[in-house]
Amino acid sequence: MSTPILDTRRVIIVGAGLGALYAALKLAPHPVLVISPETLGEGASSAWAQGGVAAAMAVTDSPQSHANDTEIAGAGTVDAAIARLVTEDAKSRIHDLTTLGTPFDRDGQGGYVMSREAAHSVARVVRVKGDQAGREIMETLIAEARRCPSVQVAEGVLASGLAVEAGAVTGVWVERAGAPSGRILLKTPAVLLAGGGSGGLFAVTTNPPRIRGQVIGMAARAGARIADAEFVQFHPTAIATGEDPAPLATEALRGEGAVLLNNRGERFMLPIHPDAELAPRDIVARAVYTERQAGREPVLDTRDVLGAELPARFPAVAEACLQAGIDPVLQPIPVAAAAHYHMGGVAVDETGCASLDRLWVCGEASSTGLHGANRLASNGLLEALVFARICAEGIADLVDETPAPEVVLDFPEGGQEVDEDAVQRLRQAMTNGCGVVRSAEGLTETLATIADIEAQATCETLRNMTATATLIAAAALERTESRGGHFRSDYPKTDPIQAKRRFLTLPEALILRTRALETK
Repeated sequence: MSTPILDTRRVIIVGAGLGALYAALKLAPHPVLVISPETLGEGASSAWAQGGVAAAMAVTDSPQSHANDTEIAGAGTVDAAIARLVTEDAKSRIHDLTTLGTPFDRDGQGGYVMSREAAHSVARVVRVKGDQAGREIMETLIAEARRCPSVQVAEGVLASGLAVEAGAVTGVWVERAGAPSGRILLKTPAVLLAGGGSGGLFAVTTNPPRIRGQVIGMAARAGARIADAEFVQFHPTAIATGEDPAPLATEALRGEGAVLLNNRGERFMLPIHPDAELAPRDIVARAVYTERQAGREPVLDTRDVLGAELPARFPAVAEACLQAGIDPVLQPIPVAAAAHYHMGGVAVDETGCASLDRLWVCGEASSTGLHGANRLASNGLLEALVFARICAEGIADLVDETPAPEVVLDFPEGGQEVDEDAVQRLRQAMTNGCGVVRSAEGLTETLATIADIEAQATCETLRNMTATATLIAAAALERTESRGGHFRSDYPKTDPIQAKRRFLTLPEALILRTRALETK
């Protein structure tokens, strides 16, 4: 039976988070097809973002100061030109979202209420209802996308591969998301990948269940170049209740003055960094990890600074705590470090273009050079917004805006279920050997497990996961130093010679994997 092939003039956007929807709206009236595995608003990391959007909105702040903080947090590998580009556009993106109807918190004079988060020199994180920024922005964009006549949304559909001819992306392979099906090839003039990062490749993560590196993996398998794959950010204050994924205790709590304690009552961050709880995330995450590994049960104590105000000011945190039987008004919150954000991804230039022609990437699936080795808090949503706009403008210059008929997807029978036991084995291997603290021995063991899982994989989704896992672990093995979110116990110092971004293709990563396993 032949594979169904459908031709469409619609631009295909893979993903349905903030970057995907904002780009779809910016592309109007160009016809767009948004591929969403779940109902809009479900399963996207953007909707889970609690902190907000970093932007120099105050008269006492500036884009240059924001860019400087970004470079410092990024630990020597930030692209300074990209940092300037993004921070200079930040205020315009906030005003645009405000015009669309996002109800940002305001003060009595009508100004934006801003929080200070880790490694920011000033309060510059624009928020919504305390910790509801991601959800509220997504609700605004979803409503606009539903009303936009040029945007078609295919819900319950999963992208599992890219078609490439002569170095150019010509289509996207899709299948049913909720149950096995055969695949359909959608031929299209342009593809934008905006399907999230890789946090779900780890056993302890704050990311939605489906965010497991599939988009990066499919791009890598199609031949796209990947950048900074080794740099994964672990959030220091996931709420440690055993849930999967782990709920998040937003960094804004520490910005308000909440402190980290161990079971001895010690503020263990004080001797580690002058900024204590507001040190860069990688430093705080390693400290929390160390305390937990030592059995000292780290907690975040909000009682003195927020007390009874916490449920009203941070409702998502309060709800997550109460569901786990914790009253944060009366009790400290148990915390653990969890995979949260992938600084690496598909390498793109300042126009959002990948190394393959007709392929654009924005959001966490991309690597623009903004985040370096360690993302500055709340720069993730900002980068998604800025590069969604940039990608949309670039695509609009190349494709026709003539209306296109809606795409009708009638999936054939067939396909394979994802082996969930294999996925869990992969996630545990990534946490064990490629997590907060890494070593050559642990990374080699992880690569061996990935290779074994990959050899037995029977579906494209799992192969996409193992591709991304291979890239992360191989790049981590190659970087023989500690920098930002990448910490090697066997190379604990930073090496100035390695203060540069690294680029890798999947074939190159597979060679590194093979070489590592031969010497095991």
